[in-house]
Amino acid sequence: MSVSPGKRNLYGRRQGRPLRAARRATLEERLPLLQIDLPEAPFEVSAAALFDPLPPRLYLEIGFGGGEHLAWQAADQPDLGIVAAEYFMTGVAGLLHQWPEGPQTAALRLFIGDARDLMERLPDALFDKIFILFPDPWPKRRHHKRRLIQPATVDLLARLLKDGGELRFATDDPGYLAWALERLTAHRQLAWQVTGPADWRLRPEVWPATRYEQKALRAGRQPAFLRFRKAADPD
Repeated sequence: MSVSPGKRNLYGRRQGRPLRAARRATLEERLPLLQIDLPEAPFEVSAAALFDPLPPRLYLEIGFGGGEHLAWQAADQPDLGIVAAEYFMTGVAGLLHQWPEGPQTAALRLFIGDARDLMERLPDALFDKIFILFPDPWPKRRHHKRRLIQPATVDLLARLLKDGGELRFATDDPGYLAWALERLTAHRQLAWQVTGPADWRLRPEVWPATRYEQKALRAGRQPAFLRFRKAADPD
């Protein structure tokens, strides 16, 4: 049985302009086969419940926007299992529309809603990589509590990463960059992978561009690309 957790006020509206007929048809056809429904609390969502068979590597993207990053990952690494969490149905339809078809593509599961509701129910050390790319910065001070990067969420991210796993975070908002760095570097198991400015000013080649990055560059904003490696718990 699925449940509908209470709203945490992280997002605004759920859908933008009406979907085109082709995208609406793709959404209606494919989403029921891929969607993750949460069981009644306190039951956990096991890896086996997500994928059968279980892929050798699992990725999580939180808020995948138009889906171009995940579609690239799926085409580049067909042995992946990808869990994608998104609140906006327009983005979900966009991802499904461009998802590569055929046997040589990654396995996909979708969670529609606040990613934290899913993350709290997943087992420890599940993911090899977690992506948070250009999340809403909620720039007004009174809205900072809506930002995804909060101490409790950082604890969740570290718990869900395997030892040696990687968290990737990108933003073009200077205020959110400082906010995220303060909270991410404070976690004892997350080590910022940086030796100089190029490590966060330049996007690595294995990190494909998204429309949000391109929009930021057109507007004259410099995106930052942060990578954190999870270390084993010293205790």
